Amino acid sequence: MAGVQTAVALREQGFAGAVTLIGAEPHQPYDRPPLSKAVLLGKAEGSAFDIDFEALGIELSLGHEVTGVRPADHALDTASGPVPYDTLVIATGAQPILLPGSSGVPGVHLLRTLDDAERLRPVLAEQHRIVVVGAGWIGAEFATAAREAGCSVTVVEAAERPLAGALPAEVAAPMTSWYADSGAELRTSARVERVEPGSVLLDDGTRLPADAVVVGIGARPATDWLADSGITLGAHREVLADDHLRTSHPDVYAVGDCSSFPSGRYGERLLVHHWDNALQGPRTVAANIIGETPSAYDPVPYFWSEQFGRFVQYAGHHASADELVWRGDPSGAAWTVCWLRRGALVAVLAVGRPRDLAQGRKLIEAGARLSPETASDPAVPLKKAVLP
Repeated sequence: MAGVQTAVALREQGFAGAVTLIGAEPHQPYDRPPLSKAVLLGKAEGSAFDIDFEALGIELSLGHEVTGVRPADHALDTASGPVPYDTLVIATGAQPILLPGSSGVPGVHLLRTLDDAERLRPVLAEQHRIVVVGAGWIGAEFATAAREAGCSVTVVEAAERPLAGALPAEVAAPMTSWYADSGAELRTSARVERVEPGSVLLDDGTRLPADAVVVGIGARPATDWLADSGITLGAHREVLADDHLRTSHPDVYAVGDCSSFPSGRYGERLLVHHWDNALQGPRTVAANIIGETPSAYDPVPYFWSEQFGRFVQYAGHHASADELVWRGDPSGAAWTVCWLRRGALVAVLAVGRPRDLAQGRKLIEAGARLSPETASDPAVPLKKAVLP
């Protein structure tokens, strides 16, 4: 998404020079969210972008892995030889974290690429017994699809609750029951000792039968190829970009899952592994490349997830919040959580309440202060809770 959108934005903003999009995968550029939904369930063959690259004058160089970059020489290194550039945009995304000891074990799967989804499609079609390792966003989405396909699903999570790395305990707690409601078994505080052909052994001695194991324990920036480049990386091995998405080297930008940027709104550096960031950032990069001076890149992060019959949306960043406001009953089908910092809305999570999310996102952008009392009434539109 980030690479494609950068190329398209360059053309939309009037860039007339040569644009080459290099990708390690042989497939036409595609969108990832459908992989855990329609593509996985066989409702769609693929999710290629509906973009006429030839008409836009964008050259696709597919199936070519870049192994390094030499900024001083303005050159990329690939298996088929060096590729010169005037300006480089790094948009290599993130790669799944592997479960230790699972590499090479038959029946172990990841879900990140089109090839991953195509390998998993027959597993679902045959209604196998599946163990999902990790109750994060991708684990929940895969478990949802697997249950829809009629598979027996057990989800194993090392933390005490689902989404432990993403949401506070009191907010994630109501989501625990979603698994049982869908017919999936959720085992929390459960660590995998090892994966064997046909089973998963937990550290308490429990052996879970598994025709297939799907690992969803997170992702990390795909930046190993930058190790000797001199381009500055952060604590998570992400490319450190500035507020215009420029890296530590001239003529090199970084956008999407592989990079972090300083947020003036939140007063900290953000590493956002979500689709919307890969859609928004390229516009800033393109403007810089064509010589404009865009405003600092400081979006309100946004993402959504479809799981267990619920549409979950999140906007903002709640790490620095000092007050939490509930809208609606979390045991019900639709509810919202608002995070405030010194009275100002900084993040919102909406379950089945898209209007709350749409209004909340605009209020975050505006730095609006809310009345907690008014905001806690789900019958009152969120925008009506704004203080004068």
